[in-house]
Amino acid sequence: MAAQAVKTNVMRILDKKKISYQPHEYPHGDGAVDGIGVAQLLGQDPARVFKTLVTRGASKAYYVFVLPAAAELDLKKAAKAVGEKSVAMIHVSEINAVTGYIRGGCSPIGMKKHYITTFAKEALGFDTIMVSGGKIGTQVEAAPADLISASDGQTADITVSAG
Repeated sequence: MAAQAVKTNVMRILDKKKISYQPHEYPHGDGAVDGIGVAQLLGQDPARVFKTLVTRGASKAYYVFVLPAAAELDLKKAAKAVGEKSVAMIHVSEINAVTGYIRGGCSPIGMKKHYITTFAKEALGFDTIMVSGGKIGTQVEAAPADLISASDGQTADITVSAG
């Protein structure tokens, strides 16, 4: 029998919500691996591997955006999606205090507080997508609708248009 992957909080939440997912582990050093690197390590299409970004709005509220690893967050579209005048990325030093996760292991599922979470509309174009499993070295793969539901999220056009 294969060794069972360590259950992360993300996996426990998905289990509790009876959401089907596939855990994935990838080798990592001490540092965080970017989403494209994670996709390569897992032999996955980077378009299906989603990164989680945390922003602060003009109102000082926090917002979570989940987008393809190779895509760039369009801050104007992101602000519009959450009804803010503007949003800005939070400093890397704030990630743990705000989310309970560390850089490179930030998942849209299971943050220590609930924040408005918006997935890039591109997520709906796939049967399954991958998001962080909540710690560096883990990813969970599930149907986009299930991940959006588990994070009480929404979808919107939030990425920079190519070209």
